[in-house]
Amino acid sequence: MLFCSLAFVLLLSFVSLSTSCTEQERSSLIDFRDGLSPEGNGGLNVSWINSTDCCQWEGIFCSTGGVVTDVLLDSEGLKGSIPPSLSNLTGLLRLNLSRNSLEGSLPAELLFSNSILVLDVSFNYLSGPLQERRQSSNSGLPLQVLNISSNFFKGQFPSTTLEVMKNLVALNASNNSFTGSMPSSVCNYAPSIAMLDLSLNEFSGTISPEFASCSMLKVLKAGHNNLTGLLPHELFNATSLEQLSFPNNDLRGILDASNLVRLNNLIILDLGSNGLSGNIPDSMGQLSRLEELHLDNNLMSGELPSALGNCTGLRYITIRNNSFMGDLSRVNFSRLDLRTADFSMNYFTGTVPESIYACSNLIALRLSFNKFHGQFSPSIANLRFLSFLSIANKSFTNITDALHKLKSCSNLTSLLIGTNFNGETIPKDEAIDGFGNLQVLTIDSCPLVGKIPLWISNLTKLEM
Repeated sequence: MLFCSLAFVLLLSFVSLSTSCTEQERSSLIDFRDGLSPEGNGGLNVSWINSTDCCQWEGIFCSTGGVVTDVLLDSEGLKGSIPPSLSNLTGLLRLNLSRNSLEGSLPAELLFSNSILVLDVSFNYLSGPLQERRQSSNSGLPLQVLNISSNFFKGQFPSTTLEVMKNLVALNASNNSFTGSMPSSVCNYAPSIAMLDLSLNEFSGTISPEFASCSMLKVLKAGHNNLTGLLPHELFNATSLEQLSFPNNDLRGILDASNLVRLNNLIILDLGSNGLSGNIPDSMGQLSRLEELHLDNNLMSGELPSALGNCTGLRYITIRNNSFMGDLSRVNFSRLDLRTADFSMNYFTGTVPESIYACSNLIALRLSFNKFHGQFSPSIANLRFLSFLSIANKSFTNITDALHKLKSCSNLTSLLIGTNFNGETIPKDEAIDGFGNLQVLTIDSCPLVGKIPLWISNLTKLEM
């Protein structure tokens, strides 16, 4: 969202009222057009006619003086390469060639342009290593937004490239094949960097303490890499962070209470699928802006802190597949605005907390594979938006009562209640007339007796 907002603000910073472009600009654009394949030129051979004013061409915007300032050709089905001659557009401020099928390298002349503010070539087939800057510039380049995500770039991210990008505000290099250490030096070279997305690459090694110098950084994403080691203490000096996302790596250690509380601007914390241990500290409850908490698939344990109930903005929580234990009722969920809650594959005991039924906006609730017991509360009818419920636990009883209560959740599309109701008789009561939106129903491994009831045949949307 931040990345798009920056580009949008920059896009609206001028009004395109052109007269005519120069011959050099027209020639550079024609060179780009002629380098596209006949079946992948997006109709530019019709719109871009050499004898006409290029300020009137599709995707081309000019200043009042007739200087080409924008080339916006995203999602045009373009195939071919990006020529260095586009750098001859000396007044170019924004170049957007995203979501096409462009191949080859990203010309250094564009990456190190003396005019471009926004460069977006994401979602193409560009490849090779990222170009290095051979000559340093004391003043730095004007580039503010660089999006090279979802391509096939590889190799190490060159520090010489970052050295001259002193005005960089947002860098998205996700979904490529970059290797080596993460380019943490960007924090030293670009003091205003606010968004850095390095996820879905092959970065390795530990997280550098250099990220602490990113005093303006709001978004740091580096999930799905090969990172190891601990979260460095220095990282928690980046107190402007609103999103810290390192899922699917091999990070170790614990969440230190004194460090965590310093990130009091956090909205999203995603450390899922790592090797973190220890418990969730009480200080988590002081993150008043927190909306998403992902700690799933780790080695964490202990009881959930009751202070978690102070995170009143929390909408998404997943702590599945850990070793958490104790009574989940220690947390008062009634103050939270939960939409998705996943507590499955832990060792929670007791009954399902009554306070969770106060989360009336809940859409998905997963409680399976714990040690809950008892029966469903009538309060489950409060979950009028509930679409997904999984509560396979081996200890729930009274399937007839359960189905009568659950049918009031009229938006349920997936209901997984297997491994419960040991040896009970499946109800054939015709009064079970709800579940009109149900697509998935599992009542496996109970083991129930009786006959498959007629009311199941009324579930016309059932797929599994």
